[in-house]
Amino acid sequence: MTHTILENINVSSFENMPTPEELHALLPLSDLAGDVVEQSRESLRSILERKDKRLFVVVGPCSIHDPVAGLDYARRLKALQEEVKDVMLLVMRVYFEKPRTTTGWKGYINDPYMDDSFRVDEGMEKARRFLLDVCELGLPTGTEALDPISPQYLGDLIAWTAIGARTTESQTHREMSSGLSTPVGFKNGTDGDISIAINAILSASHPHSFLGLNGQGRVSIVRTSGNQYGHVVLRGGGDRPNYDTVSVAMAQQALVKAKLPPNIVVDCSHANSYKKPELQPLVMADVINQIANGNKDIVGVMIESNIIAGNQPIPADLSQLKYGCSVTDACVDWETTEKMLRDAATRLRGN
Repeated sequence: MTHTILENINVSSFENMPTPEELHALLPLSDLAGDVVEQSRESLRSILERKDKRLFVVVGPCSIHDPVAGLDYARRLKALQEEVKDVMLLVMRVYFEKPRTTTGWKGYINDPYMDDSFRVDEGMEKARRFLLDVCELGLPTGTEALDPISPQYLGDLIAWTAIGARTTESQTHREMSSGLSTPVGFKNGTDGDISIAINAILSASHPHSFLGLNGQGRVSIVRTSGNQYGHVVLRGGGDRPNYDTVSVAMAQQALVKAKLPPNIVVDCSHANSYKKPELQPLVMADVINQIANGNKDIVGVMIESNIIAGNQPIPADLSQLKYGCSVTDACVDWETTEKMLRDAATRLRGN
């Protein structure tokens, strides 16, 4: 009996990608970068275990689209880290993958030239090169794990990982997180539901077995031992913030009830600032005030920040892009970032 084509009906082509091992061989982990990743992961684990009393701050552009401006930002952040390292651990936000509500630019890995050429192979190489450059400055990196294959290419250069509000409920991302080598922050759902994040932490803390890729690019059964460093990221939702003292207290109670460490990170952006970047400093000040007044369970904050404030559409003529300005969510500018972090450091020192 002859059948019509029954599979890949909507697939136009398959193109080869280099394997993770091939990309690692092309851009190997240097001793300096490896030391930065190892030490910063250990510091993050110590913060989550309350052995290190500092606050960790994941701060940087909403997304990376220009590696030159990105490294410019990283150098500024590294200098600021030296000023505040007694009370804060700064982790540069390096997001390469952008989930879209409907359509739009999907990020530096998926479309590095921002022209719909979708050179994912070149995007992955460029992303790894950028992470190497940032780590070799002595700055740890944090990113969102959106595609479950990407960590095989980039995971050795990441200190902290986020699972976004749209994917925290995804079983695929919970399984992947159980095998990640970094602490993982799970955001509450887009409707503000924190139980989704708590269930994700519990799931990721257990062993899992699932389909994935190994270093040789071969489809494999991945078996994990579980990740013990999952924690909640409060990002607001359902058209309301959840960084206030009552919301934080309710999150603490929910984590304790689930027999989880009450580790809380507050995202100063997204629904917590009503997606208005100019409100991020107010959110940050409120959170730092809670810590200064004795809250020991807020262990981290997130800030969307760039060299220039706001955001911009991607123009047809890419030479018209404004340097250091986001092409995704709007950010606070560098001067505001400096003030936010210096003010927070002063308050945390008790001055």
